[in-house]
Amino acid sequence: MRFIDANHPFFKPVWRRWAVSLAPVLWAAVEVWTGNPGWAILFGGAGAYAFYALIIEGPSDS
Repeated sequence: MRFIDANHPFFKPVWRRWAVSLAPVLWAAVEVWTGNPGWAILFGGAGAYAFYALIIEGPSDS
């Protein structure tokens, strides 16, 4: 079982995969700007994982 399933119907639109991937990364930038490095690392890691699962690997063709 995967944490983020790119084959789920919710992630069918490409814009939604990008939005789910970039939102935590943008929030990590906000956390860095406000001086909270712990939360920045947490959200940056979540965004990096989402980007890998949804954009780089993406949904399977089958």
